[in-house]
Amino acid sequence: MNDLLLRSLMFVPSHNEKLMDSAAKSNADVLLLDVEDSVQPFNNKQIARDTILKYIQANTFKNKRIFPRVNDRESGELLKDVFQLTVDGINGFMYPKAKRGEDIYFFDKLLETIEYEKGIPVGTFKIIPLIETASAVMNVQEICTASPRVIAIAYGSEDFVTDLEGIHDLEHQSLFTPRAMIAMGARAAGVIPIDTVHVRVHDLEDLEKNLKISKNLGFEGMLVLNPKEIPLVHQYYSPTKQEVEDAKAMLSMADQAKKEGEGVAIINGKFIGPPMIKAAKKTLIKESLINRGKGV
Repeated sequence: MNDLLLRSLMFVPSHNEKLMDSAAKSNADVLLLDVEDSVQPFNNKQIARDTILKYIQANTFKNKRIFPRVNDRESGELLKDVFQLTVDGINGFMYPKAKRGEDIYFFDKLLETIEYEKGIPVGTFKIIPLIETASAVMNVQEICTASPRVIAIAYGSEDFVTDLEGIHDLEHQSLFTPRAMIAMGARAAGVIPIDTVHVRVHDLEDLEKNLKISKNLGFEGMLVLNPKEIPLVHQYYSPTKQEVEDAKAMLSMADQAKKEGEGVAIINGKFIGPPMIKAAKKTLIKESLINRGKGV
């Protein structure tokens, strides 16, 4: 998944045109146009679908990666969501409340049927499952591997804590274990792990503290609620200038050592092994994606 740039994925209530206009001006890597939880009351869901289509047809989201968050398979709204929104300009869908791989397999086949019916190449629309329950955390690898459409998984901490009947403490310690399990499960399956939203959107100091933990755990991006969070989110999930320079130097020296038959290069007294070379290559790929603005 080295050709994807998923640092910031911002939720946008799709029935609210003021927020849709604001989202169009943001530099979020992905816009999660919501048709699910933030779209209330119930009759606003069709308004949300119609609004998404209006903005897509008007090319308002040109060069944006668009993943509507649809309703789950038990809602009675999923078929309407997917049949209406499988159009050019939509890259894929965020699927909520996935509890097991079976949910994603079902969603994959629903998309396949609609693609076939509409004459769209099968596999066009990608999936980002949202991990929101204790069951989903325990089944994370199964969810990741249930469909080749899955490009990333994202953690929904508030629904998770409710399902767990736990408490989201101020230090976020209750989230640490599921965050670690989700990141490991995603990496083991070769998909991108996306961290949970930061609910205290005006507390940027706490956001930065969480981003440090998130980066250490292996997450590659974060769900975002407010555009003001994006600069800090992008800062932490982007390589620094020094990291890019070090990566270039490492690969250059490793290549030189190989040409000279030495086999192993040394920088600052440290051997440059295969894991370090692999990490350096990933750093330069991500830097290239950022410079080109490339995504899905």
